[in-house]
Amino acid sequence: MQKVFITGVAGFLGSHLADQFLKEGIKVAGCDSFIGGYRDNIPEQVEFYGYDCSDLAEMKRAIEGCDVVYHCAALAHEGLSVFSPHIITRSIVDATVSTITASIHNNVKRFVYCSSMARYGTQDTVPFTEDMTPKPQDPYGIGKYASELFLKNLAGVHGMEYVIVVPHNIIGPRQKYDDPYRNVVSIMINMMLQGKQPIIYGDGEQKRCFSHVGDDVEALRKMADADNVVGEIINIGPDDEFITINNLAKTIAEVIGFDLNPTYLKDRPQEVRLANCSADKIRKLLDHKKKKNLREVVEDMVDYIKKRGPKPFTYHVDLEIVNEKTPESWKNKMF
Repeated sequence: MQKVFITGVAGFLGSHLADQFLKEGIKVAGCDSFIGGYRDNIPEQVEFYGYDCSDLAEMKRAIEGCDVVYHCAALAHEGLSVFSPHIITRSIVDATVSTITASIHNNVKRFVYCSSMARYGTQDTVPFTEDMTPKPQDPYGIGKYASELFLKNLAGVHGMEYVIVVPHNIIGPRQKYDDPYRNVVSIMINMMLQGKQPIIYGDGEQKRCFSHVGDDVEALRKMADADNVVGEIINIGPDDEFITINNLAKTIAEVIGFDLNPTYLKDRPQEVRLANCSADKIRKLLDHKKKKNLREVVEDMVDYIKKRGPKPFTYHVDLEIVNEKTPESWKNKMF
């Protein structure tokens, strides 16, 4: 392997992944439209293209000469997708099919697709395992699962190796923290550092697991050349520290030293109550181990946001559907 291509290379996950390959002396090219990332996230050595993944002609040129493609880019706004389904779905399905097509055109050996835990929806039990039938319950999850099917179909026909990775709630430094629609940990840190109370939807007893970006990058790197992952669907992230949003807010407040009194709003439509992925398969296939616990990652994120400086939130994606079900926090720009 001499060269990899990373979509969303200015983003949180993509930039960390680029760092890993560059450390090994592997060439990295990548693209980003900056709708979800920061320009200064991009490592200097990256061969950068300021393209949207949906631009097939440009993607065909950009991916030329690459051995492995990591498709990390997407507007990862699960909750927002119920109210901005057109732009969110376009950033997933159109962008993915374009990137797959450009990869096949350039005889890419392996395609690593970052799907989402949203593919599972609400299941009868948790944690979610890879053999469960996907039941996505919002446009974001539907788009991610549909893109998996496109990849299986096209890669199968044209002989390209693929891996479908299912990350969940990746957190850490470089995450976009001025986005009011996603990244609950970053949102809460940014608000508390500005002296504002965090906003919690519903009763706050919905539960999640959070995954350190460094741990995920280590596993993703192995997927570029490991033989036992080809054609597999693999959850990536820890399955311990299953925490409520209320307790998450308390943990962040403790790290910052903030007097917590959250603002509670009504439930967000289609939000999954219990979402946690089993890590058994990735432990077996790649001997994957978690290296940082949640509190340690929160401490890293607080330090990162303090150094960059808390920011006002930017409502950079328009609401396409505004009605009585649209969260008040978004309609009235409460962040």
